Amino acid sequence: MLKMTWEDDPEAYIEAFEWHAIMTGLDKGYWASQLGALIVSKAQATYQALPQDEAHNYDWVKTAILYCLEINPKHYRWLFRAKKGLEEKQPQPLLRLLRNLFNKWLSPASCDQDALADQILLEQFINDLEERTQHWVRQHSPCNCKEAP
Repeated sequence: MLKMTWEDDPEAYIEAFEWHAIMTGLDKGYWASQLGALIVSKAQATYQALPQDEAHNYDWVKTAILYCLEINPKHYRWLFRAKKGLEEKQPQPLLRLLRNLFNKWLSPASCDQDALADQILLEQFINDLEERTQHWVRQHSPCNCKEAP
C-alpha cells in the first residue's frame, strides 16, 4: 500500500488500509505497526506518542488517531448539518452524502429507533437552551436525554 500523503483524507486512508490489509491477508497483529509506518502528519505524531503496549493494538491506534483528528460523531453531525457546496447539490449524490454522514453521526445500525430519536431530541434540547446553559450541558457531555439536567 502506498504511504499516506498530506492531501489524503485520513479516515478514507484508514478505511482503504483496512480493506487492503484484509484483501492481502495481513495478520491483524501487524496492522498497527504497518499503519504507523504509512501515515503522516498529526496521525503519525499520535501513533508515535502512544505507549508501546497500546501502539500494538490496531483498534486502539485507530481510535486514538481519529480522536486526535477530531473525526467523531460530533464532527459528522456538524458536516450533516452544514451547508453543502455546489458540487453536492445534485439530488442523488446529496442523498448519498447525507446518508453516509448520518450513519457516521448516529450509527443507526448499532441503536434502535428510540435511541436514535433520543439523540435527535437531545441535540435539539441543547440547541434550544440559553447559551450559558448550553455550555454547561455540553461540558457534562450527556449521552442521552436522561443524563441531561
